[in-house]
Amino acid sequence: MGAFYRKCFSLLGRYKYGIVILFFAIITFVTGDYNLYKRYSYDEKIRDLEREIKQYQKEIEVNQKKINDLRINKEWLERFAREEYFMKKENEDVYIIVEK
Repeated sequence: MGAFYRKCFSLLGRYKYGIVILFFAIITFVTGDYNLYKRYSYDEKIRDLEREIKQYQKEIEVNQKKINDLRINKEWLERFAREEYFMKKENEDVYIIVEK
């Protein structure tokens, strides 16, 4: 039994720096605020937010084009008002059809 312990301690003495580094690496990557799981989840969240940003940028471009078209073309403005806000001229009747 004593020989076993001496052999273990001699191996520990030989690799003590490696064991300490390995121990701190495990502690660093498994526990704490910046462990691997949290880092992966933060990276995934960042990717989702970047996709969302791209989507909103496309929507902004489309809406900017619509705004410019509405400012330039009065017919488009009238059509938009009729379709979106159900506006009408004085002598017109408007029928709203609701699809189920």
